[in-house]
Amino acid sequence: MSRSNAPVVTTVPMSVPSKPALGAGRSIGVILVDAGRLSPPDAERIMDFQRDRGTRFGDAGIALGLLTDDDVRFALSVQFGYPYLSRESNLSRELVAAYQPSSLQVEQLRALRSQLMLRWFDIGTDRRGLAVVSASPMEGRSYLAANLAIVFSQLGERTLLIDADMRSPRQLVLFNLGKKAGLSDMLAGRAGPEAVVNIESLQDLSVLPAGAIPPNPQELLGRHEFSKLLQSLGEDFRIIIIDTPSAGECADAHTVAVRAGAALMVARQNKSSVPQMAKFTQGLREFGVTLVGSVLNDA
Repeated sequence: MSRSNAPVVTTVPMSVPSKPALGAGRSIGVILVDAGRLSPPDAERIMDFQRDRGTRFGDAGIALGLLTDDDVRFALSVQFGYPYLSRESNLSRELVAAYQPSSLQVEQLRALRSQLMLRWFDIGTDRRGLAVVSASPMEGRSYLAANLAIVFSQLGERTLLIDADMRSPRQLVLFNLGKKAGLSDMLAGRAGPEAVVNIESLQDLSVLPAGAIPPNPQELLGRHEFSKLLQSLGEDFRIIIIDTPSAGECADAHTVAVRAGAALMVARQNKSSVPQMAKFTQGLREFGVTLVGSVLNDA
């Protein structure tokens, strides 16, 4: 994504579960051989070169033309338990948190993550859901929700991304999920927990797509079943990020935010309407929703 999509925190000003790194005790060479990225004879050549030159394994492999920067990043991500996507992945390039973990955009996402942990998720055990909302369309909700979910999962937190936009869903495209059962099917009693998709290439991240586009999305979200579903999912996931349609198009976002208990407002520079945002914000507060903060896109 271009720099214009980088989130900038405007009003939002860690405890990480202990778990062993998946690559702990394994060398870069062993990791790459096990992953099929390097043959054992080539690993031996690199180690001989490494001993002769007194350099690191990755640098030696690159100097010999046997490894790429992407190979080294992959091995380091395994050693440190930090999943990311390689260039060969078929997931959307909009998932910058997984493709470009060292970029400015992702540093800003991590800063936002830290503030959300302090302002919402770390305050109480019942605070697991966060709705990503905006007053108008085309303000970057889906992009932000997807990348936020990724950076939370990179903390080692079991994270679920729910696509509650059952009108124009985007997460199935970003994560290349195809036409799968999802939220609408679960709320209608046509699917169960199997609708939640584990993203194998991104440890600790799961996605619940929107599912079949129903004729009654507002009614489905307004039913008690949605609250019960969030409560049930909260037993399996530490963080639940919920993508929503814009409030200017329908009332779905209000309903989702109320059920989640908290919302993160997204706006876009030179596009968002301040009066619309003020009206939407006031409506959320009247329903008891905690406005954790806001993000300005295109800054």
